[in-house]
Amino acid sequence: MRTRTILLAVVAALFLGSSEPVSAQGVLIAPDHPVPLPRPIAPRPNAGSYRIRELAIAANIAEGVARVQVSQTFVNTGSTQMEVQFVFPLPYEGAIDQLTLLVDGREFPAKLLPADEARRIYESIVRQNKDPALLEWMGHGMFRTNVFPVPPNAERKVTLQYHQVARKQENLTELLIPLSTAKYTSQPVENLDIRVSIDSAQEIKSIYSPTQQIDIQRSGPKQAVITSKQTQVVPSSDFRLFFEAADGPLAASLLSVRPQEKEDGYFLLLANPRLDASRDAAIAKTVLMVIDRSGSMAGPKIEQARQSLTFVLQNLREGDLFNIVAYDSAVETFRPELERLTGDTRQAALGFVNGLNAGGGTNIQGALTTSLQQLKDTSRPTYVLFLTDGLPTVGERNEARLAEAVRQANTVKARLLSFGVGFDVNSRLLDRLSRDNHGATEYVRPDEDIEAHVGRVYGRMDAPVLTQVQIQVDGSPDAIAEGPMINRLLPKQVPDLFAGEQLLVLGRYRKSGQATLRIIGQVDGGSREYQFPVQFAETDRNSARTFVAKLWANRRVGEIIDELDLNGKNEELVKELVQLATEHGIVTPYTSYLADENANRSELALGAQTERARRGLQRLDEVSGQSAFEQRAAKGMFLESKQIQSGPAFPGGVAGAPQGIRYLKEQVAFKRGKLVVTPETSQIDLEKDRGQIQTIEKFSDAYFKLIAANDSEENELLSSQADDEELLVKLRGQVYLIR
Repeated sequence: MRTRTILLAVVAALFLGSSEPVSAQGVLIAPDHPVPLPRPIAPRPNAGSYRIRELAIAANIAEGVARVQVSQTFVNTGSTQMEVQFVFPLPYEGAIDQLTLLVDGREFPAKLLPADEARRIYESIVRQNKDPALLEWMGHGMFRTNVFPVPPNAERKVTLQYHQVARKQENLTELLIPLSTAKYTSQPVENLDIRVSIDSAQEIKSIYSPTQQIDIQRSGPKQAVITSKQTQVVPSSDFRLFFEAADGPLAASLLSVRPQEKEDGYFLLLANPRLDASRDAAIAKTVLMVIDRSGSMAGPKIEQARQSLTFVLQNLREGDLFNIVAYDSAVETFRPELERLTGDTRQAALGFVNGLNAGGGTNIQGALTTSLQQLKDTSRPTYVLFLTDGLPTVGERNEARLAEAVRQANTVKARLLSFGVGFDVNSRLLDRLSRDNHGATEYVRPDEDIEAHVGRVYGRMDAPVLTQVQIQVDGSPDAIAEGPMINRLLPKQVPDLFAGEQLLVLGRYRKSGQATLRIIGQVDGGSREYQFPVQFAETDRNSARTFVAKLWANRRVGEIIDELDLNGKNEELVKELVQLATEHGIVTPYTSYLADENANRSELALGAQTERARRGLQRLDEVSGQSAFEQRAAKGMFLESKQIQSGPAFPGGVAGAPQGIRYLKEQVAFKRGKLVVTPETSQIDLEKDRGQIQTIEKFSDAYFKLIAANDSEENELLSSQADDEELLVKLRGQVYLIR
């Protein structure tokens, strides 16, 4: 089995304090004398160092063509003048035309090179500088400028403009902009600004980036602007954006990948209802607000809670049913039973909210069972917003019995959305309540605003258009006879579909080929079904969609931690957690020790790794306090993953996590002095098993022959090797020692 790990991506972000993966642009090359590219792993002063002060990317997509402008400001941080070229890898061969380049506003000669000529240039740069940093772009086309000077402490602004065909596969259009070359700077990118506008002839439905967190603004059903702004960041990956344009009330697209022929493939499903679904057409819903007003809520928290209730009340729709339950030692309701929202009931409810004050104990069982007993109608989508900042001190205090009482009271299968405020909550209880009642938990840190969390959650559930959603896939008769085509959906409980919200579901599939996707749900008590043709990918180890596998693995890790947290020890799940973390380079609070450079070789054996994970997982016994809070919040990040994890999942650290961790090469390589060992080769005894290891000298003919046989992901692994390191790696079944 080949190594499936991208190693260099985010190291600088980890050392320099960045918390989010980002992207940047072209790389400067000193062509006349060997100057190693600045290496964020071990930054060292040299005459060729530079940093990127600003990176601004603007793209407009219309009629399948993207007009892209990239402006990048470099600053020479060295002590001598740099004579450099600007090198930029192409996103796809033959995809770019009408390319111009400006240096400080003056048009500059640049040459567009096909992949074979670009390979020779990349190879010559690697040989000359004795630095494998550019290996990951072997096989890409490129363009490069003539040499231009950058005086010490001076800056140069390079502006690149080009047209690019946006690839379309199945129903999705993809924009790819190579950005990760900016990891070869000695300091973080100071300002990153990405802006993509889409102008479509059809309604724009799904918009998704697996690589960056994005903000989406829609000015109409056929226009959208996607932005991402960050400061002091270090790149990890190229920028990728997918979107679907289709008319109709609901659109769905499927991305799939099958890395191994004998294993199930992975898929990502995106579904979006029509953007302009009117408020009047939305399904009437029931909303119960259950608010903690115990003594610990005194001060800013009770004020924020009042503001949160006010926000929800002002955004309820005419015809919605609602009630407010406030609890301390006792339980008080706004009305004895559910009220239909009118102008008068809204005003009365606002008056009730203004009168809330903090004092007394915390009767969680009484509050939730009183609320749920008001619910009788199973045909309406029903949501319970539950807020608490402490442990149960009145009524039932036993976690298991309390959770079971709430589950039995929830006869209409209402979705319980819990908000844990501060570190004093029983975080495991909140997760148990949410999972048993078809919901989720939001964790509000002591310095965060409760209203922002409640507003964000309510904004997502404001206008349900399809509830009790089910996903089914029908293939050929032969495939159907062999059982369900898809399995291991994440999340297991598919959420309701809301106007303006995107449904994102991951899963596995058994057979490749064409199939029919069916999305089934309830609308006003009646059933509705939508059908879409989909294609499940054939086996392809070089697919650009391998991120789907890693994204599924991220969510599966969250599911495993949740199972271990709520149901106790399970040896098979612990082993699966370690296997997923190792294979996909996923960092958890319990497996981050895999990058501990102080561990000895015997500790790298799978059994030892599992034992250490088992010991780490004992911290799940903590139910309150900062460590417990951080662990459950981290678990939620995995369960709701939308972008691939690139770097530490917990940038602020997880209380109680192992110390002395060196986050190296996306957490999946083990550094032993001058030897870097990848997970699949970590158990090889270099002396005993040396006969099966092929030794290759860096920058030799054999080295570049190996590079030519690799895909870009495998070459990115090799590109991470520093000049004083040896690399032990397994590629296509063969183990290599590169030194």
